[in-house]
Amino acid sequence: MPREAALGGDVDHALVEFQGHLNLLFARARTQWRDAAARIDPQLQPAGYKLLMYIARVGSANAHQLADAFEIDKSVVSRQVRMLEDFGLVESRADELDGRLRVLTATAKASAALAEIRGDHANRLRVVLDELTADEIVAASKVFRLLSEV
Repeated sequence: MPREAALGGDVDHALVEFQGHLNLLFARARTQWRDAAARIDPQLQPAGYKLLMYIARVGSANAHQLADAFEIDKSVVSRQVRMLEDFGLVESRADELDGRLRVLTATAKASAALAEIRGDHANRLRVVLDELTADEIVAASKVFRLLSEV
């Protein structure tokens, strides 16, 4: 077997392994989103939790931005935003440039809950990634950045 074919087989095997681990990672992420949502409010859905995390991370967003960022229907965003408002997790105000749009921001209650959850997740990551060097973590971060841009 030529060397290139052997290497190609190694790469193919490595990609299959990588995809398998990604599938497990995504399943674990869905579980963590569900558990984190329930920590904030037992009725909060994972979709609402993800929207809340995004709003808190970027500072403010409107429903159109959320629908685009998550590639979901605006009606789903609308229902989730209503729930976030009902739970006291986001506040809504008219956009200064376009009064037809509503700008959403996380409340202090939401920010505190998210900070606690982020801290817990960071502690777990530190334990899991403890055997990696800073350079290896940077390399892994680059892989995730590249995958998020696909």
